[in-house]
Amino acid sequence: MTERKPAGMPYESWVDKQIREAEERGAFEDLPGKGKPLPGYGKRYDEDWWLRGYLERENVPVDMMLPEPLRLRREVHRLPETVRPLRTEEQVRDVVRELNHRIVAHLRAGGGPRVPVAPVDADAVVAQWRDGRS
Repeated sequence: MTERKPAGMPYESWVDKQIREAEERGAFEDLPGKGKPLPGYGKRYDEDWWLRGYLERENVPVDMMLPEPLRLRREVHRLPETVRPLRTEEQVRDVVRELNHRIVAHLRAGGGPRVPVAPVDADAVVAQWRDGRS
């Protein structure tokens, strides 16, 4: 579509002519989804459709969209599952130390929604980890 609309020709008829000529040339024959309904046709409109599609295409975890304190609380909640496959107590303590480091950094920086989140007791996590291994 390199040619310009001729002066004096109505806009709609120029566009219609371009589309008709492209159809005649077969320019639309190999398009993916040809003959299929449009995605989401007939469903309620979702204003965040583009964001959901991006997250799905790029395999971005939904957790990444959460504010930092909520993400940290979720990690604390999932900590037993996270440390379960680890082989040594030192590895468990390293995971807890790294999480506690991020929690303390968040508490010092502030910001975000006020969600209670506190450092985790490493000894309690190790004891729970040991109980799960026996």
